[in-house]
Amino acid sequence: MEYKDYYKTLGVDRNADQETIKKAFRKLARQYHPDANKGDKKAEEKFKEINEAYEVLSDPEKRKLYDRMGSSYREYQRAGGNPRDYDWSQWANGGNFPFGFGGARRVYEQDIDLGEFIREMFSGQQTVRQPRDFQQGIEITLEEAYHGTSRLVEKSGQPAIEVKIPRGVKTGSRVRVRGQGGKNARGQAGDLYLVIEVKPHPIYERKDDDLYRDVQVDAFTAMLGGEAQVETLAGPIAVKVPPGTSSGKLIRLRGRGMPKLNKPDEFGDLYLRVMVTVPSDLTDAEKEQLAKIAKRRAGR
Repeated sequence: MEYKDYYKTLGVDRNADQETIKKAFRKLARQYHPDANKGDKKAEEKFKEINEAYEVLSDPEKRKLYDRMGSSYREYQRAGGNPRDYDWSQWANGGNFPFGFGGARRVYEQDIDLGEFIREMFSGQQTVRQPRDFQQGIEITLEEAYHGTSRLVEKSGQPAIEVKIPRGVKTGSRVRVRGQGGKNARGQAGDLYLVIEVKPHPIYERKDDDLYRDVQVDAFTAMLGGEAQVETLAGPIAVKVPPGTSSGKLIRLRGRGMPKLNKPDEFGDLYLRVMVTVPSDLTDAEKEQLAKIAKRRAGR
């Protein structure tokens, strides 16, 4: 198996801190994600390499062992050695560490789970760790968060699976996919957690389960009262505008906000922020009438 430079894969320095590694991973994951590169096999392979590199470098124990083992393995490979014949047993029976765990054994690189391996060396005994959970970021629109949606999730060497994302999720929500995480030595699998990020919306502002948006109301409707047609995430509705409504006033529509997570029959509220518009095409006669009204009101 060829030596893989995980730092080069993520494009970070070997002394990079965890925050730098995380930012580099998220940037590359968005760039090469299968959803953004339909049918591109090279992008698919790159995405797998990025995930593999991040799995090791994001775990302090795995990263420490990778740094110590990687340099030795790389020098062996450069000298012309066959990667399959590299003697990993030097690490299994105390080679450069003053630790052993149950006697010498030959271990091939592809058989090693780095996290489990380092625990064995430092504990002095063979153990089987708990299966590891994975996390993967997912971006969705506000409309998808309102109605619910799904995503195809790919895992190396396995068919893509469809994961349903429930209504009401918000940025930071986690969707659990059982059995799609990392496996331990016994073949037990952890879970995959999709971490949701809801993209900003050009019209709506979200605060928890409530929504806010601007709505334009003409000056005559604002003064005299009437109705305004408003688009909501559930479809268009007619909204009553009370007489004397000024610009900036909030009109509350109960139950017209976001559905509440795990409570599909409960909703937040929608707040309409009134923006009064003034007509620019008044006739001379209309202007004259308005001037008379303004004069009378000024003299009261």
